[in-house]
Amino acid sequence: MNEPTPILPAASPVLLVTGVSGAGKSSALKALEDLGYEAVDNLPVLLIERMIAPGDFPHPIAIGVDIRTRDFDATAFLEAMDMLTQRPDTDVKLLFFDCDDDVLVRRFEETRRRHPLSDDRPVSDGLRRERRMMAPLLEKAHVIIDTSDMALKDLKRTIEGHFTLEDSAGLAVFVTSFSFRRGLPRDADLVFDVRFLNNPHYDPDLRPLSGLDQAVGAFIAADVGFDTFFGNLTRLLEPLLDRYTKEGKSYLTIAIGCTGGRHRSVFVADKLTRWLDGKARHLQLRHRDLDQSGH
Repeated sequence: MNEPTPILPAASPVLLVTGVSGAGKSSALKALEDLGYEAVDNLPVLLIERMIAPGDFPHPIAIGVDIRTRDFDATAFLEAMDMLTQRPDTDVKLLFFDCDDDVLVRRFEETRRRHPLSDDRPVSDGLRRERRMMAPLLEKAHVIIDTSDMALKDLKRTIEGHFTLEDSAGLAVFVTSFSFRRGLPRDADLVFDVRFLNNPHYDPDLRPLSGLDQAVGAFIAADVGFDTFFGNLTRLLEPLLDRYTKEGKSYLTIAIGCTGGRHRSVFVADKLTRWLDGKARHLQLRHRDLDQSGH
């Protein structure tokens, strides 16, 4: 007679949080703590496995490790991560925070902080050394978040979308409009260019308005190609949402761009968000360049 198969407890989330200095790791740990994770920063690598003893961590855990951590070594860190990954009671993910060097230099200068590896040399020298040390972790990361153009509220929104503990089934979707002149959103999964639509910028009455105004929306929607475009866009997205969910993707960023980020992209992003309502477990909309766009 076959013995019944034992029921194993659900794997507990374990986030290993790392990245380059100044990219937002500390702020991320605070955001994770707000979501219900037990957050521990700068835990020595040798203590990671001891911290997560089998059956001894009832709450999801987020552990911050970087070059300031005592005995930091990328190889030892990855070995500890591999050991945790093999355990049935842990769901391990490595989260890496990155940022453009020029933005990092400015952050260090504004706060008058010294980079941990720069000694008496420029911050850029310390960053180069750090990137060499962190390269193996960046290569193995499950999630990479670039904070170069993120405000703190955007960082918190991104963390929540990826790692929320509430109603985690399904896909969280973030829609953003943007201006191509100001660059692509770095965390975008899907980018759609709507610069082919008629541009309200060239109508003197509409130019001061935005894609959130009814008159601008009516102008764009009257474009002979708009209905076909939007219908094709939603027909493309509908099966993708289901497939992403089945593949285990938890977070999707859809970016809609136009020249100035004020009219066409704003209108389409807003309309798309309304279409997505009810199709995602968590839905957010941001107009990245609306306040900065020229009239």
